[in-house]
Amino acid sequence: MTAAARSAHDRLLAVLAAFDHGHPALSLTDISRRAGLSLSTAHRLVGALTAWGALERDTDGLYHVGLRLWELAALAPRGLALRQVALPYLEDLYEATHENVQLAVRDGSEVVYIEWLSGRSAVGVHIRVGARWPLHATGVGLALLAHETPVFQQDYCAGPLSSFTPYTITDPARLRRSLAEVRRTGVAVSSRQVTDDALSVAAPVRGATGQVAAAVSVVVPQADAQVPTLVPAVRLAARGISRALGWQPERTDQTG
Repeated sequence: MTAAARSAHDRLLAVLAAFDHGHPALSLTDISRRAGLSLSTAHRLVGALTAWGALERDTDGLYHVGLRLWELAALAPRGLALRQVALPYLEDLYEATHENVQLAVRDGSEVVYIEWLSGRSAVGVHIRVGARWPLHATGVGLALLAHETPVFQQDYCAGPLSSFTPYTITDPARLRRSLAEVRRTGVAVSSRQVTDDALSVAAPVRGATGQVAAAVSVVVPQADAQVPTLVPAVRLAARGISRALGWQPERTDQTG
């Protein structure tokens, strides 16, 4: 599609999409190039977005995402509101492990991290708030994918499945087995899928209707991971967040 054929909202969204974690600050020329727009069109749209507060210009002439967008993002029910409910339980999980603790939601075929507590001496991870990774390559992603509809799982497993280390799950049959194991045990264990020195244990978080709304995980060094001791702590955190969101687990019949 040529620039002339693109609608006004397509061009506006292209300007905003020019920014990502690898490009948080851009010059007008950079925005024009990354958005596929002429310099004059980019200048006009950037000016309008800056006047509204969606973008901000620093003293070096570079543009950044503005606070107005942060204000809007804070209204997302799967964003700040969920983080506020979950934070006490994430802090408890951090105190119990002193390792990296994460909270994530699904967006399409990716997992998006909406909270992250980092341990001082914990294993290094390629995660920050707002970061995205394919569902199959992370513990939180596996926990979320395992509770999606069969149709969604089938389409996802059909690939392509991106690889980041020799240990990343890229075989559809193996991924399906992994998802079945997550459903059976209630937790997902992802070892060395994104980096070859980290292991994560994750559990699903349920909303008031019982649907899986998010996932919580702890990430530890793979070499000395004590999975059996991590599983109860992660499950407890996920269950606490779920209850805080209004989830009522089914009560078993105590009679007989």
